[in-house]
Amino acid sequence: MSNIRRELIRAAISRAFASIDYNAYNNFHEEYEFRKQFVLADNSLTEEERTEAIRITNKSYDRDKIIFNSGTRRICENCNQKCLATLYCEYCVRNYLKSYFSNWTSRNNVIDNLIKNCQMETLIPNVIIEWIPYNNLENIKYLTKGGFSEIYTANWIDGYYEEWDSKSNN
Repeated sequence: MSNIRRELIRAAISRAFASIDYNAYNNFHEEYEFRKQFVLADNSLTEEERTEAIRITNKSYDRDKIIFNSGTRRICENCNQKCLATLYCEYCVRNYLKSYFSNWTSRNNVIDNLIKNCQMETLIPNVIIEWIPYNNLENIKYLTKGGFSEIYTANWIDGYYEEWDSKSNN
């Protein structure tokens, strides 16, 4: 799928959000259903693009269910906990991150504890706070000097988590 079509998907999702009559819906579950139906009825998108738009909409819906602790819970096939998210299990993601706590350190306990606490409260897999060791960066280039530090840009070799795969538990 081209970048141009990704822009159309984002535009369709934005139109769905902008079209919500917040007086007509009592909660975010009803708003989600409206957005989903709006995207499915959007004739400017191909079937594949509608599927992608629904996947993106589902990701934000999963996040909202966890934030508001509201929605139908399901039993995770891996950890047997009652989770809210449908695209992943929030408990499996947190347990996975917790299992790697001893594999990294910033060498500063305050920073390490902050990152660990953020990971234990993570809502969706693609916004996980992580410590990135220097050797996981490439193409490091000096940009400028800031108020109290030097600023660099770099490429992250491993990259961030995009989605959680429940089958392989990673």
